[in-house]
Amino acid sequence: MYKALAFQIADSIEIRNIAQVFPDIPYYQDADEMFFCLDDNKYIYVFKYGVVSFLNYDEIRIAAFIELISPFCKNVFTEKLREELQIESGARENKFGFNKVEIQTINADVIRIILLNVSQSVALDYFSEQTNRLIADTQKHTVNLESSGKIDLSGKKLKKFIGRTLNLKHKISESLYIFDSPDVTWEDENLNKIDLGLKNTFELQVRFRNLEEGLSIVKENLELFKDIMQHRNSTTLEWVVIILILVEVINLAAERIFH
Repeated sequence: MYKALAFQIADSIEIRNIAQVFPDIPYYQDADEMFFCLDDNKYIYVFKYGVVSFLNYDEIRIAAFIELISPFCKNVFTEKLREELQIESGARENKFGFNKVEIQTINADVIRIILLNVSQSVALDYFSEQTNRLIADTQKHTVNLESSGKIDLSGKKLKKFIGRTLNLKHKISESLYIFDSPDVTWEDENLNKIDLGLKNTFELQVRFRNLEEGLSIVKENLELFKDIMQHRNSTTLEWVVIILILVEVINLAAERIFH
């Protein structure tokens, strides 16, 4: 029985710097991730979007590795989101359950696919939290708009809100490849089936679509806020022009009367 654990430990991790403190050569590496196969059937998978996953690691060694790479992490979390999966090898056929999978044959590529999906699941949890906060913050302003007919947002705050939303959308699209499978699955039918089975087990595509829908709602609300503020600013400008014209008319009238 194997145990896979994935943790969202930070906003992001500088992948290229890990080689400075961790001497083992990666089994697989690109600009976004590093996958290590170590002695005693131990594995580590590090992703630039702030997730680290482990197989056959105890809590002490997990904490030690996270501490080791923490200098290369942006905004390390004190409370880390985690995902856990039990893996049983030597099964007659591949089976996928809620917190346990049964796999016919275990090797490095199979472990990589499993850890990848567990890591994507915990990353979805993290991005869902961020999206829900945006929705909650937006809802406060829509409630205020309904009750008072006004938006309690300055132009600068609205721009920061929009930037926060766009930044989150960018991070999600950059980090999650829910609809794409790793290259290694293209030439191996078994790996492809395991990848698809895990995606269905963790409901990755459904959860990803929910994220997109949530961010779309936020975006629509922000567009509405922007239009209202532009109208308000336009109306204010019109009144300023009218007042200036009135002042000019009064000045002209005063000059004719007193001269």
